[in-house]
Amino acid sequence: MSEIDVIVIGAGPAGEVAAGRLADGGLRVAIVEKHLVAGECSYYACMPSKALLRPGELLGEAKRVPGTREAVTGTIDVESTLARRDEVIHDLDDSAQLPWLEERGIELIRGEGALEGEKTVRVGDQTYTASKAVIISTGTGAAIPPIEGIDDVDTWNNRDATTASVRPDSMVVLGGGPVGSELSTAWASLGTKVTLVEPEPRLLMREEPFAGEQVAASLQKNYGVKVILGALATKVSQAGNAITVELNDGRTLETEKLLLATGRKPLVEGLGLETIGVDGSGFIEVEENMSVKGQGWLYAIGDVNGRVLLTHMGKYQAWVASGCILGRAVAATAEPYGSPRVTFTDPQVAAVGITEADARSSGREFDIVEVPTGAVAGASFYGKGVDGTSRLIIDRSDETIIGATFTGFETAEMIHAATIAMVGEVPMSRLRHAVPSFPTRSEIWLRLAEAYESRQD
Repeated sequence: MSEIDVIVIGAGPAGEVAAGRLADGGLRVAIVEKHLVAGECSYYACMPSKALLRPGELLGEAKRVPGTREAVTGTIDVESTLARRDEVIHDLDDSAQLPWLEERGIELIRGEGALEGEKTVRVGDQTYTASKAVIISTGTGAAIPPIEGIDDVDTWNNRDATTASVRPDSMVVLGGGPVGSELSTAWASLGTKVTLVEPEPRLLMREEPFAGEQVAASLQKNYGVKVILGALATKVSQAGNAITVELNDGRTLETEKLLLATGRKPLVEGLGLETIGVDGSGFIEVEENMSVKGQGWLYAIGDVNGRVLLTHMGKYQAWVASGCILGRAVAATAEPYGSPRVTFTDPQVAAVGITEADARSSGREFDIVEVPTGAVAGASFYGKGVDGTSRLIIDRSDETIIGATFTGFETAEMIHAATIAMVGEVPMSRLRHAVPSFPTRSEIWLRLAEAYESRQD
């Protein structure tokens, strides 16, 4: 392009959304991508992991419901599951994504982009200058924990685990956050013998305690996963195809594959941030409109800014940044409420806002209402054993929800109602007039409202 208004570095979900909105707004946009257009979520994270998890969810539901339970005679077909996963990720081919860019006149520049001063980006031996802004949307990569021997072992990260072509017989997973918990569920459902090691006292430490406890119990009971809590891997080694993992409690584990799910790091190396005086050693610090501090022309959106490492929040930040570039006053006002988040385990864990521990540390006065997720008539149609917990944290000063957690079968679809109620700052007294349909699982909101009313009497 002879003239470019905005250059976007990184064509993941956040970068694509920003580029698309800017192009739709009449600007000339170029997007730089060194790997696959659509990014980590589409090819190595959200999408393939859910493709691996879905057969196990369906099989579990079928076994719970009389009629289909009697029809289930086999186990999950691994080959078909992996083939379907490959369809979802388009065999790691991004050609289907390109027409969307072409329709909007967005130029795709293949290569690794790096800043060379204000509004200037170098890709290979070519230099491009933006008249308005540059957006960094390079995301994160898997962090490598400081374990003795780790560099000499053939480990897996999330990319390896979500795109593997063969089911391993055994796997040790280090890290019991969302990635470790989901991939333990997925591979165990396909027949892999999984051991999950988490140094904290429970899984999913950022969520309510009951969430991690319920997931751990299900992994052990329903999937045969060995869950080890409160232990840390201190040394690893490999002999042939056998990997040995030594824990700080004296236990030794033998496995075929070692999956590292111990956190993420921002992909900022080589971005040239030092050429404009910006610290390039970690997550990029941004203002509420996603502009980089001290650089009104430069924006950082998605995981690379470290604010919320979730695809949907990256897309939201893209909306904020693109709005500002198009001349609208936009700020990320959704973030203070707390991002909605879902862990697709069994049970699923869906949450938004703060936890009880967060509320206590904030010093605010609040009430908690809690009911069993399966305590509605609609839950019975999903079979026996659809348990879980639904909890609301309610600010006493104005009766508004400041935190919500739902665990149970397919609770991912429940959380948006709580998100809307929180962002709309709707008091519980008003929510009582939002009548849920019968017999649906959304009737859980009636049970929560009744529980809250009983506390006020």
